[in-house]
Amino acid sequence: MEKKDLSKSRIERQNVLNNKYAIQEIQNAVGLRGVLFEGEYRITRSQVAGFFGVTERAIISCTQKNLEELTKIGYDVLRANRLNLFRLECEKQFGSEVNFTSKITQLSVYSFRAFLDIAMLLTRSETARQVRSLILDIVIDTINKRTGGSTKYINQRDEEFLLSLLSNSDYRKEFVDALTQYIDLGKVKYLIYTNKIYKSIFKEDADEYRRVLRLEAYENERNTMYSEVLDMIASYEAGYADELKKEYERLGRKLTSAEADAVFARFESQALWVPLREKARMKMASRDLCFRDALHANLQHYIDSVPSEDFERFLGEGSMPVEQRIEEYVAALERLKNRD
Repeated sequence: MEKKDLSKSRIERQNVLNNKYAIQEIQNAVGLRGVLFEGEYRITRSQVAGFFGVTERAIISCTQKNLEELTKIGYDVLRANRLNLFRLECEKQFGSEVNFTSKITQLSVYSFRAFLDIAMLLTRSETARQVRSLILDIVIDTINKRTGGSTKYINQRDEEFLLSLLSNSDYRKEFVDALTQYIDLGKVKYLIYTNKIYKSIFKEDADEYRRVLRLEAYENERNTMYSEVLDMIASYEAGYADELKKEYERLGRKLTSAEADAVFARFESQALWVPLREKARMKMASRDLCFRDALHANLQHYIDSVPSEDFERFLGEGSMPVEQRIEEYVAALERLKNRD
């Protein structure tokens, strides 16, 4: 994967911060813990400045420029009773106060995630640059380790994938049968209308999609698609098949290619598809850039950070290769059969 510039992309920073598996490894590598307070390690501003070899003024400036982003992930200002409790925790854990006196009335502290965000935002610190490089290496390594070294089929680690793929094959058969029975065109129609569906949902035909994911000739593109995208394709194929049947029955004959195109244009323009398409495009564009380093150029403005639930979904303990999931299903069925 190409090295990304974390200092310039909020989405890339958020993808790091939402990946709890990478965060654990980064925390171990950095070795900076801070004070355990309210169930989370907190690092004081002076500690942050010292670690990165910059002045506290530089940390204040960086914090103020990115206050909303940092506050969401654990930047805090302790005052009054919370400050006193923090002092007590310092004394319990270290036997003395950490770089502040009893005279201060407020103290800026950072969670480890907020500390990492500072590392990704600081551009005039050599230490921060080194930490950014470490972050990117660990993120890539963590994803590779948890996916067995390949992210091409990371979609299959989702518990929903297998069910979506199986149901998709049934709807695909309905779609192919409808094209055969209701459109007066040669075999090219199967490719034409499959590509119309792909273009309508995620703005790429099959060849474009394959190039983005760098698929080999023998690889089936649907085996790399997320369950939400497969469900959208199945809905399109089933719905369009039904519309073709209705138009065939109305006309009493097979449709010309122009008539079939007109039916598809009316079908895809239905308002019900708009929110579903938007969601599918966002998930495909965001996940593929984060997990596969694959950019869908036609979907660039749909790219957003990947939520923490998706890291759990594709990298967590509940995720697994589809072959292993099939084995578990078969084993479960065998156990049920043996009970009878």
